[in-house]
Amino acid sequence: MDNKKFESVGIAYIKASYNNTIVHITDLCGNTIAMFSGGEVTKHDRLKANPTIAMFVAKKAAEKAKDQGIKSVFVRIKGKGGILAPTPGPGANAAIKSLGREGIKILNIVDTTPTPRGGPKPKGGKRGRRV
Repeated sequence: MDNKKFESVGIAYIKASYNNTIVHITDLCGNTIAMFSGGEVTKHDRLKANPTIAMFVAKKAAEKAKDQGIKSVFVRIKGKGGILAPTPGPGANAAIKSLGREGIKILNIVDTTPTPRGGPKPKGGKRGRRV
């Protein structure tokens, strides 16, 4: 009984940078069910990270996942990370909202954007740059 309950659960990996949005849906074992990116929806490079394009990407991925029998997902959002891009890109929230609108139940949302802990030694020596 429990195995049938978990057959319809998957994991949605949303990689949202400032240049593109990728939605990758797998089952719990990690086997790919659907994977789409902003470049497959639009031909304009400047629009790939747009929230509207991210909505269409998530919609296409959700339709394919529903055909495979996925009814609910755990969502893992990832941005570029580092000091210059500490948050996910603009398409992350739109992709999550679109997954919910397509009828896929969202069980959990986790942000897995890498954050620097300490990082490399800053330039300038022990006493810093002296002007």
